[in-house]
Amino acid sequence: MSVAGEFEALYGKAPEGVWAAPGRVNLIGEYTDFNEGFVMPLALPHRAVAAVSRRDDGVLRVHSADVEGGVVQLAVDALEPLSGTSWAAYPAGVVWALRESGHPVTGADVHLASTVPTGAGLSSSAALEVVTALALNDLFGLGLTRPELAVLAQRAENAFVGVPCGVMDQMASACADEGHVLFLDTRDLSYRQVPFDLAPRGLRLLVVDTRVKHALGDGAYAERRAGCEAGARALGVRTLREVPYVQLPDALARLSDESVRRYVRHVVSDNHRVERTIALLDSGDARAVGPVLTEGHASLRDDLRVSCPELDLTVEAANAAGALGARMTGGGFGGSAIVLVEEEAADVVAAAVEKAFAEAALTAPRIFPAVPSEGARRI
Repeated sequence: MSVAGEFEALYGKAPEGVWAAPGRVNLIGEYTDFNEGFVMPLALPHRAVAAVSRRDDGVLRVHSADVEGGVVQLAVDALEPLSGTSWAAYPAGVVWALRESGHPVTGADVHLASTVPTGAGLSSSAALEVVTALALNDLFGLGLTRPELAVLAQRAENAFVGVPCGVMDQMASACADEGHVLFLDTRDLSYRQVPFDLAPRGLRLLVVDTRVKHALGDGAYAERRAGCEAGARALGVRTLREVPYVQLPDALARLSDESVRRYVRHVVSDNHRVERTIALLDSGDARAVGPVLTEGHASLRDDLRVSCPELDLTVEAANAAGALGARMTGGGFGGSAIVLVEEEAADVVAAAVEKAFAEAALTAPRIFPAVPSEGARRI
């Protein structure tokens, strides 16, 4: 049954519309977005789909085809941050954020279904937030732009759900173009669509979902964000974006806390890696991006310390089997890695990663191509 058909079976009427928003994978630039830095995500074919209708009685009803349990019913006037509504906090948080911003959302019936793997670092939560925001924007005629919707969705995750994420995930889901990566400056939300069609160049980008679930609400992500903010204060800048890469050695020499020093080194150098990557893509040298990915993984592993044995094993096995480069992607502590490979080597590299997992007695990873796809839309 279609999502619209499931909506009608649940609520006894056809929805007013159906919308979709994708998950994302980030090519380069990790933990830089809340430091007002650079990122380069692309939207995946995997997406959250929402069938939605308006209500005018102050009632929000949400249901997920992917979660056991019935319809969750909430009063929009009573929505409170960190109120423990589990998965329903994502769509409910969007309603709360819209109303807090003065937008007249008077209730809705929502039915959701998603193909974005949860816990894989591919922004399943942002897809839920953005698809809800886009649907309500259209239905209530709010007139918000895609970046504005992304910021509201981020606020829902920060203030309502309680995860202090940056804006990259929501911007990628809302604004990405098919066949492109989104070169995003998170300081002012300016962005450029950069062609990223690898097949004509004989290349492929693989996603390796390690099947290790990550949870960013457990304090580790927040601790690193706080460390970055402490580093900025110690250096007398508003955010680490303001520290030029050429001045990094001098900046590190001024920091006494070892953890803060490592975090600053990662953020400033990863911003530089994004700049190097965009220069390589603009010059048509996509193959040279591979070593930059591997360098980024080392920084995430050693300086930020957000990798895990399964992610490290993926990168090591892929590179040993002939990949051009690889790195973990997303918040870390599990989730996924990306691998840049020659097209003809893709199967060999994938098999090598699978073999490495089997030999380590680990759950088999899920491996699939990252195809740059269209952002959020009405369908």
